[in-house]
Amino acid sequence: MTQSGTIRTGIGGWTFDPWEGTFYPETLAKKRQLEFASRALTAIEVNGTYYSSQKPATFAKWAADVPENFVFSLKASRFCTNRKVLAEAGPSVEKFLTQGITELGAHLGPILWQFMATKKFEPDDFEAFLALLPKSQDGIALRHVVEPRHDTFQVPEFVSLLAKYGVAAVCADHHDYPMFADPTTDFVYARLQKGEDDIPSCYPPKDIDAWAGRLKTYAGGGVPDDLPAIAPDRTVEKAPRDVFAFFISGGKVNAPNGARALQKAVA
Repeated sequence: MTQSGTIRTGIGGWTFDPWEGTFYPETLAKKRQLEFASRALTAIEVNGTYYSSQKPATFAKWAADVPENFVFSLKASRFCTNRKVLAEAGPSVEKFLTQGITELGAHLGPILWQFMATKKFEPDDFEAFLALLPKSQDGIALRHVVEPRHDTFQVPEFVSLLAKYGVAAVCADHHDYPMFADPTTDFVYARLQKGEDDIPSCYPPKDIDAWAGRLKTYAGGGVPDDLPAIAPDRTVEKAPRDVFAFFISGGKVNAPNGARALQKAVA
């Protein structure tokens, strides 16, 4: 067995005007931006799937444009998560999962289920939602990660539920939203959101190095000792984990630089 999982770093989407002439060569056609980004980075989180459905042919084209080991994380439809009763999300979850996402094949990474910042933790209802998330679709294994953004989720009971269903929670480095650093399944998903546009590497170099150390610890089966644990007394199996880290929101202008710097640091 390998001693460490795969670490992938990336950005949110691949279309952003300020990246033209900075991240992308000035002469590069827009239709080739995904091709370029997928060879400079190792993963991309797709936000467009949160707002609208895509056609199977679209996912197939994305898959055809990227190299062998590249993966897409897809943000699930807002209709699945922006609701009062999560237990009633079944039809929306099914609609999202059957729109053609499996056309991505081996390029399909974790599916991100993001919740409104006002959504509070209701244990029974949230467990009912987790029970709606299938382990596979069309013969392709699925990995699920949830992003609650309310402090009421920072309790051991929530961590236990995630472990029970084999679901991760976003390790969010954010000024306002809670961080969930406890590993609960065979992968870790970080969203690094404290970047600044006036920092060439999005995050300061010392912070890039700090996150590189944490990601390598996670990948090797450990738990970083400098991140807050919600359930510190819980026994965590030491086994290799795949790790995904995305530079999102803050410092977006230089997010590609941050992703490349972090990928280099974990090599």
